[in-house]
Amino acid sequence: MNTFFLGMALFLVLNILAGLWRVLKGPEPADRMVAAQLFGTTGVAALLLLAQALESPVIRNAALLFALLTVMAVLAFVRNTSYRDKHNNDH
Repeated sequence: MNTFFLGMALFLVLNILAGLWRVLKGPEPADRMVAAQLFGTTGVAALLLLAQALESPVIRNAALLFALLTVMAVLAFVRNTSYRDKHNNDH
């Protein structure tokens, strides 16, 4: 069963690498943010699979921390975007 978890974690890491293309080529900042959110969500899933395969609660704690950081990054992006839009409409 550990081989299954490790294989799925590897598959998710490959998905993250595929999402890197969107970060580099995304025409809009929102495209890049969605890709970054993909990194966060997929990274958390990969860490949880690794934690299960290696029976390590420390990795599970790291996954929870990354989940919180992903939410904070999205909030910062939305706040920055709305602030920029508000000031662009005023001028």
